[in-house]
Amino acid sequence: MHIGGFLAQNARNFPERFAMECEGRTYNYEEFNRSVNRLAHGLVSLGIQKGEKIAIFMKNSDYFMISFFAAAKIGAVVVPVNFRLTADEVHYIFRQSNTVLVISDSEFEETVTKAKDRTNVQNIIITKSAVLEDNLSYESVLSSIEDEPDIEISGEDDLEILYTSGTTGRPKGALFDHDRVFKVSLTMLVNMELKKDERFLHLAPLFHSAQLNLFMIAGVILGGSHYIHRDFHPVKALEAIQEHKITHLFAVPAMYNFMLQVPNVTDFDLSSIRRCGYGAAPMPPELVRKSMAAFKTDQFFNLCGLTEAGPGGIYLDPEGHKHHLGKSGKAGFLTEARVVYENGENISPGAVGEFILRGETIMKEYYKKPEETKAALKSGWLYTGDLATVDEEGYITLVDRKKDMIISGGENVYSAEVEVILYEHPAILDAAIIGLPDEVWGEAVSAVIVLKEDAQIEEEELISFCRQKLAGYKVPRRIFIEKQLPRNASGKILKYQLRQKMNELVNGK
Repeated sequence: MHIGGFLAQNARNFPERFAMECEGRTYNYEEFNRSVNRLAHGLVSLGIQKGEKIAIFMKNSDYFMISFFAAAKIGAVVVPVNFRLTADEVHYIFRQSNTVLVISDSEFEETVTKAKDRTNVQNIIITKSAVLEDNLSYESVLSSIEDEPDIEISGEDDLEILYTSGTTGRPKGALFDHDRVFKVSLTMLVNMELKKDERFLHLAPLFHSAQLNLFMIAGVILGGSHYIHRDFHPVKALEAIQEHKITHLFAVPAMYNFMLQVPNVTDFDLSSIRRCGYGAAPMPPELVRKSMAAFKTDQFFNLCGLTEAGPGGIYLDPEGHKHHLGKSGKAGFLTEARVVYENGENISPGAVGEFILRGETIMKEYYKKPEETKAALKSGWLYTGDLATVDEEGYITLVDRKKDMIISGGENVYSAEVEVILYEHPAILDAAIIGLPDEVWGEAVSAVIVLKEDAQIEEEELISFCRQKLAGYKVPRRIFIEKQLPRNASGKILKYQLRQKMNELVNGK
Protein backbone atom coordinates (compact mmCIF):
# COMPACT_ATOMS: atom_id res chain seq x y z
CA MET A 1 0.00 0.00 0.00
CA HIS A 2 1.18 3.56 -0.67
CA ILE A 3 1.60 6.03 2.22
CA GLY A 4 -1.55 8.03 1.51
CA GLY A 5 -3.54 4.81 1.46
CA PHE A 6 -2.88 4.20 5.16
CA LEU A 7 -4.58 7.48 6.05
CA ALA A 8 -7.59 6.61 3.87
CA GLN A 9 -7.78 3.18 5.48
CA ASN A 10 -7.76 4.67 8.98
CA ALA A 11 -10.50 7.14 8.01
CA ARG A 12 -12.67 4.19 6.99
CA ASN A 13 -11.80 1.98 9.95
CA PHE A 14 -12.06 4.52 12.79
CA PRO A 15 -13.36 7.85 11.40
CA GLU A 16 -14.08 9.41 14.81
CA ARG A 17 -10.66 8.69 16.33
CA PHE A 18 -8.74 11.84 17.24
CA ALA A 19 -6.03 12.52 14.64
CA MET A 20 -4.32 15.83 15.29
CA GLU A 21 -4.37 19.25 16.89
CA CYS A 22 -2.44 22.42 16.10
CA GLU A 23 -3.11 25.88 17.50
CA GLY A 24 -6.67 24.95 18.42
CA ARG A 25 -7.53 23.33 15.07
CA THR A 26 -8.55 19.70 15.64
CA TYR A 27 -9.31 16.81 13.32
CA ASN A 28 -10.54 13.28 13.68
CA TYR A 29 -9.31 10.79 11.07
CA GLU A 30 -12.31 11.29 8.79
CA GLU A 31 -11.86 15.08 8.87
CA PHE A 32 -8.11 14.76 8.35
CA ASN A 33 -8.60 12.52 5.32
CA ARG A 34 -11.29 14.76 3.81
CA SER A 35 -9.02 17.80 4.17
CA VAL A 36 -6.21 15.89 2.45
CA ASN A 37 -8.46 14.85 -0.43
CA ARG A 38 -9.75 18.39 -0.97
CA LEU A 39 -6.20 19.67 -1.32
CA ALA A 40 -5.18 16.70 -3.45
CA HIS A 41 -7.93 17.41 -5.99
CA GLY A 42 -7.03 21.09 -5.88
CA LEU A 43 -3.42 20.27 -6.76
CA VAL A 44 -4.59 18.11 -9.67
CA SER A 45 -6.73 21.01 -10.92
CA LEU A 46 -3.56 23.12 -11.03
CA GLY A 47 -2.05 20.59 -13.42
CA ILE A 48 0.19 18.68 -11.00
CA GLN A 49 0.95 15.27 -12.43
CA LYS A 50 2.26 12.08 -10.92
CA GLY A 51 6.01 12.23 -10.37
CA GLU A 52 6.24 16.03 -10.26
CA LYS A 53 7.93 17.69 -7.29
CA ILE A 54 6.07 19.70 -4.63
CA ALA A 55 8.12 21.60 -2.05
CA ILE A 56 6.75 22.19 1.45
CA PHE A 57 8.23 25.29 3.08
CA MET A 58 6.53 25.44 6.47
CA LYS A 59 6.91 25.27 10.16
CA ASN A 60 5.19 22.35 11.89
CA SER A 61 1.42 22.51 11.47
CA ASP A 62 -1.71 20.67 10.43
CA TYR A 63 -1.22 22.32 7.04
CA PHE A 64 2.15 20.59 6.72
CA MET A 65 0.64 17.17 7.42
CA ILE A 66 -2.31 17.77 5.10
CA SER A 67 0.00 19.00 2.32
CA PHE A 68 2.31 16.01 2.66
CA PHE A 69 -0.45 13.42 2.43
CA ALA A 70 -2.24 15.31 -0.36
CA ALA A 71 0.92 15.22 -2.47
CA ALA A 72 1.44 11.55 -1.60
CA LYS A 73 -2.08 10.63 -2.69
CA ILE A 74 -1.63 12.08 -6.20
CA GLY A 75 1.77 10.49 -6.72
CA ALA A 76 3.72 13.73 -6.42
CA VAL A 77 7.21 13.76 -4.86
CA VAL A 78 7.44 15.82 -1.68
CA VAL A 79 10.46 18.07 -1.13
CA PRO A 80 10.44 19.23 2.53
CA VAL A 81 12.61 22.36 2.83
CA ASN A 82 14.21 23.90 5.90
CA PHE A 83 12.34 27.19 6.47
CA ARG A 84 15.43 28.74 8.06
CA LEU A 85 17.33 28.78 4.76
CA THR A 86 17.99 31.95 2.80
CA ALA A 87 16.39 32.62 -0.57
CA ASP A 88 19.64 31.69 -2.34
CA GLU A 89 19.83 28.35 -0.50
CA VAL A 90 16.17 27.66 -1.20
CA HIS A 91 16.66 28.56 -4.86
CA TYR A 92 19.32 25.87 -5.13
CA ILE A 93 16.96 23.22 -3.73
CA PHE A 94 14.03 24.29 -5.90
CA ARG A 95 16.20 24.18 -8.98
CA GLN A 96 18.11 20.99 -8.16
CA SER A 97 14.93 19.09 -7.29
CA ASN A 98 12.91 20.29 -10.31
CA THR A 99 10.20 21.60 -7.99
CA VAL A 100 7.11 22.81 -9.87
CA LEU A 101 4.89 23.92 -6.97
CA VAL A 102 5.55 25.27 -3.47
CA ILE A 103 3.24 25.25 -0.44
CA SER A 104 4.47 27.81 2.08
CA ASP A 105 3.56 29.55 5.31
CA SER A 106 2.56 33.18 4.81
CA GLU A 107 5.56 34.45 6.79
CA PHE A 108 7.93 32.93 4.21
CA GLU A 109 6.10 34.19 1.12
CA GLU A 110 8.77 36.72 0.21
CA THR A 111 11.57 34.14 0.57
CA VAL A 112 9.97 31.47 -1.61
CA THR A 113 8.86 34.00 -4.22
CA LYS A 114 12.40 35.31 -4.52
CA ALA A 115 13.76 31.74 -4.64
CA LYS A 116 11.33 30.84 -7.45
CA ASP A 117 13.23 32.93 -10.03
CA ARG A 118 14.91 30.84 -12.77
CA THR A 119 13.40 27.56 -11.53
CA ASN A 120 10.57 25.32 -12.75
CA VAL A 121 8.21 26.57 -10.03
CA GLN A 122 4.88 27.50 -11.62
CA ASN A 123 2.71 28.10 -8.55
CA ILE A 124 3.18 29.13 -4.93
CA ILE A 125 0.40 28.35 -2.45
CA ILE A 126 0.33 30.38 0.78
CA THR A 127 -1.36 28.86 3.83
CA LYS A 128 -3.18 32.09 4.62
CA SER A 129 -3.91 34.99 2.29
CA ALA A 130 -1.29 35.50 -0.40
CA VAL A 131 0.08 39.03 -0.49
CA LEU A 132 2.27 38.97 -3.56
CA GLU A 133 0.79 38.96 -7.04
CA ASP A 134 0.33 35.58 -8.78
CA ASN A 135 0.61 33.58 -5.55
CA LEU A 136 -2.40 31.51 -4.49
CA SER A 137 -4.09 31.28 -1.12
CA TYR A 138 -4.45 27.83 0.41
CA GLU A 139 -8.23 28.11 0.72
CA SER A 140 -8.64 29.09 -2.94
CA VAL A 141 -6.92 25.88 -4.06
CA LEU A 142 -9.08 23.52 -2.00
CA SER A 143 -11.56 21.51 -4.05
CA SER A 144 -15.08 20.62 -2.97
CA ILE A 145 -14.33 16.99 -3.92
CA GLU A 146 -13.68 14.84 -0.85
CA ASP A 147 -13.39 11.43 -2.52
CA GLU A 148 -10.09 9.58 -2.89
CA PRO A 149 -8.05 10.72 -5.94
CA ASP A 150 -8.28 8.19 -8.77
CA ILE A 151 -4.54 7.86 -9.26
CA GLU A 152 -2.78 4.51 -9.19
CA ILE A 153 0.27 4.53 -6.95
CA SER A 154 2.62 1.65 -6.16
CA GLY A 155 5.25 1.17 -3.51
CA GLU A 156 7.94 1.71 -6.14
CA ASP A 157 6.73 5.21 -6.99
CA ASP A 158 8.91 8.02 -5.62
CA LEU A 159 7.61 9.86 -2.55
CA GLU A 160 10.29 12.13 -1.06
CA ILE A 161 13.50 13.97 -1.77
CA LEU A 162 15.07 14.64 1.62
CA TYR A 163 17.94 17.09 1.56
CA THR A 164 20.91 16.35 3.78
CA SER A 165 21.95 18.73 6.52
CA GLY A 166 24.57 20.45 4.41
CA THR A 167 27.03 20.73 7.31
CA THR A 168 30.01 20.47 4.95
CA GLY A 169 28.69 21.96 1.70
CA ARG A 170 25.69 22.04 -0.62
CA PRO A 171 22.98 19.63 0.54
CA LYS A 172 22.23 16.53 -1.54
CA GLY A 173 18.72 15.22 -2.13
CA ALA A 174 18.19 11.62 -0.97
CA LEU A 175 15.40 10.01 -3.02
CA PHE A 176 12.90 7.59 -1.44
CA ASP A 177 9.90 5.72 -2.76
CA HIS A 178 6.71 4.80 -0.85
CA ASP A 179 7.99 1.33 -0.02
CA ARG A 180 11.20 2.60 1.53
CA VAL A 181 9.39 5.22 3.62
CA PHE A 182 6.91 2.63 4.85
CA LYS A 183 9.79 0.41 5.94
CA VAL A 184 11.47 3.33 7.71
CA SER A 185 8.28 3.82 9.71
CA LEU A 186 8.01 0.09 10.28
CA THR A 187 11.45 0.04 11.91
CA MET A 188 10.17 2.48 14.53
CA LEU A 189 6.98 0.51 15.13
CA VAL A 190 9.14 -2.54 15.84
CA ASN A 191 12.22 -1.05 17.51
CA MET A 192 10.28 1.24 19.86
CA GLU A 193 7.18 -0.96 20.18
CA LEU A 194 4.81 1.87 19.27
CA LYS A 195 1.09 1.26 19.84
CA LYS A 196 -2.15 2.45 18.21
CA ASP A 197 -3.09 4.60 21.21
CA GLU A 198 0.14 6.62 21.11
CA ARG A 199 -0.03 10.38 21.64
CA PHE A 200 2.82 12.03 19.75
CA LEU A 201 4.16 15.50 20.48
CA HIS A 202 5.87 16.96 17.41
CA LEU A 203 8.55 19.41 18.54
CA ALA A 204 11.40 18.77 16.10
CA PRO A 205 10.80 20.16 12.59
CA LEU A 206 8.66 18.02 10.32
CA PHE A 207 10.82 18.88 7.33
CA HIS A 208 13.56 16.83 8.99
CA SER A 209 13.53 13.12 8.19
CA ALA A 210 13.43 11.92 11.81
CA GLN A 211 10.26 13.71 12.89
CA LEU A 212 8.67 13.23 9.46
CA ASN A 213 9.30 9.57 8.66
CA LEU A 214 9.97 8.00 12.03
CA PHE A 215 7.10 9.55 13.95
CA MET A 216 4.66 11.62 11.88
CA ILE A 217 4.18 9.02 9.14
CA ALA A 218 4.59 6.07 11.50
CA GLY A 219 2.04 7.65 13.83
CA VAL A 220 -0.49 8.11 11.04
CA ILE A 221 0.02 4.51 9.87
CA LEU A 222 -0.76 3.42 13.46
CA GLY A 223 -3.75 5.72 13.76
CA GLY A 224 -2.17 7.59 16.67
CA SER A 225 -2.90 11.10 17.93
CA HIS A 226 -0.67 14.01 16.93
CA TYR A 227 -0.12 17.26 18.83
CA ILE A 228 1.86 19.73 16.76
CA HIS A 229 3.92 22.71 17.94
CA ARG A 230 4.90 25.26 15.31
CA ASP A 231 7.86 26.42 17.38
CA PHE A 232 9.73 24.79 20.22
CA HIS A 233 9.32 26.42 23.59
CA PRO A 234 10.47 24.36 26.58
CA VAL A 235 7.73 25.45 28.96
CA LYS A 236 4.97 24.94 26.37
CA ALA A 237 6.40 21.52 25.57
CA LEU A 238 6.23 20.48 29.23
CA GLU A 239 2.72 21.91 29.51
CA ALA A 240 1.61 19.94 26.44
CA ILE A 241 2.96 16.66 27.84
CA GLN A 242 1.03 17.27 31.04
CA GLU A 243 -2.21 18.47 29.41
CA HIS A 244 -2.47 15.97 26.55
CA LYS A 245 -0.99 12.97 28.37
CA ILE A 246 1.69 12.57 25.70
CA THR A 247 3.00 9.01 25.55
CA HIS A 248 5.83 9.37 23.04
CA LEU A 249 8.41 12.13 22.88
CA PHE A 250 11.21 12.62 20.38
CA ALA A 251 13.51 15.60 20.71
CA VAL A 252 17.01 16.58 19.74
CA PRO A 253 19.51 16.85 22.62
CA ALA A 254 19.38 20.66 22.65
CA MET A 255 15.62 20.49 23.30
CA TYR A 256 16.07 18.15 26.25
CA ASN A 257 18.74 20.52 27.54
CA PHE A 258 16.41 23.51 27.33
CA MET A 259 13.54 21.65 29.01
CA LEU A 260 15.83 20.72 31.89
CA GLN A 261 16.70 24.40 32.34
CA VAL A 262 13.06 25.25 33.16
CA PRO A 263 13.30 26.14 36.88
CA ASN A 264 10.16 24.23 37.93
CA VAL A 265 10.54 21.27 35.57
CA THR A 266 9.90 18.86 38.44
CA ASP A 267 6.46 20.42 39.05
CA PHE A 268 5.07 19.14 35.73
CA ASP A 269 3.26 15.81 35.60
CA LEU A 270 5.19 13.93 32.91
CA SER A 271 4.11 10.47 34.03
CA SER A 272 2.18 9.73 30.81
CA ILE A 273 5.44 9.40 28.89
CA ARG A 274 6.11 5.76 27.96
CA ARG A 275 9.30 6.33 26.05
CA CYS A 276 11.65 9.11 24.95
CA GLY A 277 13.71 9.16 21.79
CA TYR A 278 16.68 11.35 21.04
CA GLY A 279 18.91 11.69 18.01
CA ALA A 280 20.06 13.89 15.12
CA ALA A 281 23.08 14.91 17.23
CA PRO A 282 25.10 13.27 20.03
CA MET A 283 23.53 13.46 23.50
CA PRO A 284 26.05 13.49 26.35
CA PRO A 285 25.52 10.72 28.93
CA GLU A 286 25.15 13.25 31.72
CA LEU A 287 22.29 14.93 29.85
CA VAL A 288 20.63 11.54 29.31
CA ARG A 289 20.84 10.78 33.04
CA LYS A 290 19.34 14.14 33.98
CA SER A 291 16.58 13.71 31.39
CA MET A 292 15.72 10.26 32.76
CA ALA A 293 15.42 11.78 36.22
CA ALA A 294 13.23 14.65 35.01
CA PHE A 295 10.90 12.43 32.98
CA LYS A 296 10.94 9.73 35.66
CA THR A 297 11.53 6.93 33.18
CA ASP A 298 14.45 4.87 31.95
CA GLN A 299 12.70 4.12 28.65
CA PHE A 300 15.10 6.15 26.52
CA PHE A 301 16.15 5.29 22.98
CA ASN A 302 19.22 6.67 21.22
CA LEU A 303 18.27 6.80 17.52
CA CYS A 304 21.48 7.11 15.57
CA GLY A 305 20.81 7.29 11.85
CA LEU A 306 21.22 9.52 8.87
CA THR A 307 19.03 11.03 6.19
CA GLU A 308 20.31 8.71 3.46
CA ALA A 309 19.01 5.75 5.45
CA GLY A 310 15.54 7.18 5.86
CA PRO A 311 16.71 8.04 8.61
CA GLY A 312 17.90 4.69 9.87
CA GLY A 313 20.95 3.03 11.27
CA ILE A 314 21.57 1.85 14.80
CA TYR A 315 19.86 2.43 18.11
CA LEU A 316 20.48 1.96 21.80
CA ASP A 317 17.39 0.63 23.59
CA PRO A 318 16.56 1.08 27.30
CA GLU A 319 18.35 -2.16 28.23
CA GLY A 320 21.43 -0.95 26.37
CA HIS A 321 21.30 2.31 28.30
CA LYS A 322 21.76 0.42 31.56
CA HIS A 323 25.19 -0.92 30.63
CA HIS A 324 26.31 1.00 27.52
CA LEU A 325 25.20 4.59 28.05
CA GLY A 326 27.14 6.84 25.70
CA LYS A 327 27.37 4.28 22.92
CA SER A 328 25.35 4.58 19.71
CA GLY A 329 23.97 1.04 19.70
CA LYS A 330 23.39 -1.85 17.36
CA ALA A 331 21.55 -2.31 14.08
CA GLY A 332 17.79 -2.20 14.32
CA PHE A 333 15.01 -3.98 12.44
CA LEU A 334 15.59 -4.31 8.64
CA THR A 335 19.14 -2.94 8.96
CA GLU A 336 22.72 -4.25 8.98
CA ALA A 337 25.59 -2.17 10.30
CA ARG A 338 29.36 -2.58 10.13
CA VAL A 339 32.48 -0.53 10.85
CA VAL A 340 35.23 -1.10 8.31
CA TYR A 341 38.80 -0.27 7.42
CA GLU A 342 39.64 1.41 4.11
CA ASN A 343 39.83 -2.04 2.45
CA GLY A 344 36.27 -2.87 3.50
CA GLU A 345 37.19 -5.41 6.18
CA ASN A 346 35.55 -5.23 9.61
CA ILE A 347 37.64 -3.36 12.17
CA SER A 348 38.97 -4.95 15.33
CA PRO A 349 37.36 -3.98 18.66
CA GLY A 350 38.73 -0.64 19.78
CA ALA A 351 39.94 0.44 16.33
CA VAL A 352 38.33 3.27 14.36
CA GLY A 353 36.80 2.81 10.93
CA GLU A 354 33.96 4.00 8.70
CA PHE A 355 30.39 3.27 9.70
CA ILE A 356 28.43 1.62 6.85
CA LEU A 357 24.82 0.46 6.54
CA ARG A 358 22.73 -1.91 4.44
CA GLY A 359 18.99 -2.50 4.52
CA GLU A 360 15.50 -1.94 3.20
CA THR A 361 15.36 1.74 4.16
CA ILE A 362 18.42 3.03 2.30
CA MET A 363 17.79 5.76 -0.29
CA LYS A 364 17.49 4.93 -3.99
CA GLU A 365 20.07 7.57 -4.93
CA TYR A 366 21.13 11.16 -4.54
CA TYR A 367 18.74 12.89 -6.91
CA LYS A 368 20.52 13.91 -10.15
CA LYS A 369 23.95 13.27 -8.59
CA PRO A 370 25.29 10.03 -10.09
CA GLU A 371 28.90 10.52 -9.01
CA GLU A 372 27.96 11.23 -5.39
CA THR A 373 25.59 8.26 -5.46
CA LYS A 374 28.34 5.99 -6.76
CA ALA A 375 30.69 7.16 -4.01
CA ALA A 376 28.12 6.58 -1.26
CA LEU A 377 26.51 3.29 -2.41
CA LYS A 378 29.02 0.49 -2.90
CA SER A 379 28.10 -3.18 -3.28
CA GLY A 380 24.78 -2.59 -1.57
CA TRP A 381 26.28 -0.73 1.39
CA LEU A 382 25.85 2.94 2.26
CA TYR A 383 29.18 4.50 3.23
CA THR A 384 28.18 7.18 5.72
CA GLY A 385 31.36 9.20 6.16
CA ASP A 386 31.03 8.73 9.94
CA LEU A 387 33.89 7.31 11.98
CA ALA A 388 33.07 4.75 14.67
CA THR A 389 34.40 2.10 17.01
CA VAL A 390 33.02 -1.33 17.96
CA ASP A 391 33.37 -3.01 21.34
CA GLU A 392 33.66 -6.72 22.13
CA GLU A 393 29.86 -7.04 22.43
CA GLY A 394 29.24 -5.48 19.04
CA TYR A 395 28.05 -2.08 20.28
CA ILE A 396 28.96 0.68 17.85
CA THR A 397 29.94 4.20 18.93
CA LEU A 398 30.16 7.06 16.47
CA VAL A 399 33.11 9.27 17.27
CA ASP A 400 33.29 11.89 14.51
CA ARG A 401 32.70 12.82 10.92
CA LYS A 402 35.65 12.02 8.68
CA LYS A 403 35.93 15.69 7.80
CA ASP A 404 35.82 16.78 11.46
CA MET A 405 38.47 14.45 12.85
CA ILE A 406 41.41 16.36 14.31
CA ILE A 407 45.04 15.30 13.80
CA SER A 408 47.17 16.93 16.48
CA GLY A 409 50.83 16.09 16.71
CA GLY A 410 50.22 13.01 14.58
CA GLU A 411 47.50 11.69 16.91
CA ASN A 412 43.86 11.31 15.91
CA VAL A 413 41.45 13.17 18.16
CA TYR A 414 37.73 12.42 17.91
CA SER A 415 35.61 15.36 18.98
CA ALA A 416 32.80 13.31 20.58
CA GLU A 417 35.21 11.85 23.14
CA VAL A 418 36.31 15.29 24.31
CA GLU A 419 32.82 16.82 24.17
CA VAL A 420 31.49 14.16 26.55
CA ILE A 421 34.04 15.26 29.14
CA LEU A 422 33.22 18.95 28.68
CA TYR A 423 29.54 18.26 29.34
CA GLU A 424 30.47 16.76 32.71
CA HIS A 425 31.58 20.19 33.92
CA PRO A 426 28.69 21.80 35.86
CA ALA A 427 29.21 25.25 34.29
CA ILE A 428 28.88 24.13 30.66
CA LEU A 429 25.57 24.22 28.83
CA ASP A 430 26.77 23.47 25.29
CA ALA A 431 30.10 22.50 23.75
CA ALA A 432 31.89 21.68 20.52
CA ILE A 433 35.41 20.52 19.76
CA ILE A 434 37.10 21.71 16.57
CA GLY A 435 40.60 21.68 15.13
CA LEU A 436 42.38 24.93 14.30
CA PRO A 437 45.64 25.31 12.32
CA ASP A 438 48.72 25.23 14.54
CA GLU A 439 52.36 25.66 13.50
CA VAL A 440 53.63 23.18 16.07
CA TRP A 441 50.91 20.53 16.26
CA GLY A 442 49.39 20.80 12.80
CA GLU A 443 45.99 21.21 14.39
CA ALA A 444 45.21 22.43 17.89
CA VAL A 445 42.30 20.85 19.75
CA SER A 446 40.00 23.77 20.52
CA ALA A 447 36.84 23.95 22.62
CA VAL A 448 33.95 26.30 21.91
CA ILE A 449 31.62 26.40 24.90
CA VAL A 450 28.40 28.03 26.07
CA LEU A 451 28.08 28.60 29.80
CA LYS A 452 24.97 28.10 31.86
CA GLU A 453 23.23 31.24 33.05
CA ASP A 454 25.29 33.11 35.67
CA ALA A 455 28.07 30.52 35.44
CA GLN A 456 31.75 31.46 35.15
CA ILE A 457 34.88 29.49 34.44
CA GLU A 458 38.57 30.21 34.00
CA GLU A 459 40.36 28.73 31.00
CA GLU A 460 43.00 27.04 33.13
CA GLU A 461 40.33 25.52 35.37
CA LEU A 462 38.61 23.88 32.40
CA ILE A 463 41.89 22.66 30.93
CA SER A 464 42.86 21.18 34.29
CA PHE A 465 39.44 19.50 34.51
CA CYS A 466 40.02 17.87 31.12
CA ARG A 467 43.56 16.76 31.98
CA GLN A 468 42.18 14.62 34.78
CA LYS A 469 40.04 12.65 32.35
CA LEU A 470 41.82 12.78 28.96
CA ALA A 471 45.20 12.00 27.46
CA GLY A 472 47.32 15.12 27.08
CA TYR A 473 47.02 15.35 23.29
CA LYS A 474 43.21 15.35 23.56
CA VAL A 475 43.02 18.24 26.03
CA PRO A 476 41.84 21.51 24.43
CA ARG A 477 44.66 23.97 23.92
CA ARG A 478 42.29 26.85 23.22
CA ILE A 479 38.99 27.75 24.86
CA PHE A 480 36.41 30.03 23.27
CA ILE A 481 33.25 31.16 25.06
CA GLU A 482 30.23 31.94 22.90
CA LYS A 483 26.61 32.88 23.66
CA GLN A 484 25.34 30.05 21.46
CA LEU A 485 26.59 27.49 18.94
CA PRO A 486 25.43 27.51 15.32
CA ARG A 487 23.21 24.52 14.57
CA ASN A 488 21.19 23.34 11.66
CA ALA A 489 17.51 22.41 12.01
CA SER A 490 18.29 18.84 13.06
CA GLY A 491 20.43 20.04 15.95
CA LYS A 492 23.83 19.29 14.43
CA ILE A 493 26.52 21.84 15.25
CA LEU A 494 27.85 23.59 12.14
CA LYS A 495 31.52 23.07 12.90
CA TYR A 496 32.73 24.52 9.62
CA GLN A 497 31.22 27.85 10.73
CA LEU A 498 32.92 27.58 14.11
CA ARG A 499 36.28 26.77 12.49
CA GLN A 500 35.99 29.80 10.24
CA LYS A 501 34.93 32.16 13.01
CA MET A 502 37.50 31.00 15.57
CA ASN A 503 40.28 30.97 13.01
CA GLU A 504 39.49 34.60 12.22
CA LEU A 505 39.54 35.43 15.94
CA VAL A 506 42.93 33.76 16.39
CA ASN A 507 44.39 35.58 13.40
CA GLY A 508 42.89 38.92 14.37
CA LYS A 509 40.66 39.26 11.31
